[in-house]
Amino acid sequence: MAATVEFLFDFGSPTTYLAWTQLAGICAEHSATLVYRPVLLGGIFAATGNASPATIPAKARYMGSDLARFARRYGVPFAFNPHFPINTLTMMRIATGLVADRDAFARYLAAIFPAMWVEGLNLGESSVLEATIAKAGLDVSRTVALASDAGVKAMLKAETERAVERGVFGAPSMFVGEELFFGQDRLDFVREALRA
Repeated sequence: MAATVEFLFDFGSPTTYLAWTQLAGICAEHSATLVYRPVLLGGIFAATGNASPATIPAKARYMGSDLARFARRYGVPFAFNPHFPINTLTMMRIATGLVADRDAFARYLAAIFPAMWVEGLNLGESSVLEATIAKAGLDVSRTVALASDAGVKAMLKAETERAVERGVFGAPSMFVGEELFFGQDRLDFVREALRA
């Protein structure tokens, strides 16, 4: 049976963007399946008492240079979003609503992650989010409507609660089987778990 990597993500995390740039390749190298699980980071923080590293000035300064180091190592573009923190509730509901449509979901991720962590757009503004969705080639009104769908809201809430029950306290979090790996700087351990 092929291995699976579950990727629990929220667009509001810069380290999640960096993990996203690498995980598909890692899974391809090991013939593993990458399963995306949208979660709401704010809900996880509230449930676990955790908080963004950006709330601690010394850690925030360190994280800035560390993120740039990893982006250089991975050979990917990165710029810290000047509008951070951005409320990602609408974006994450849309991701939840699209996850079953592999093509639309992939196009959505490929538009939102760079818009947030390369272009530095304020995706908390509905007009900016809608323009980004249009750029992805998705139907804007139909896509945005997912954020108001009661079933989608319930799915995101349930996925977030399940993540907390499994021991998740932040994003990105990856599971290989039931083993949890937190942070994009743990991708080498994800590789080792896939080799095991």
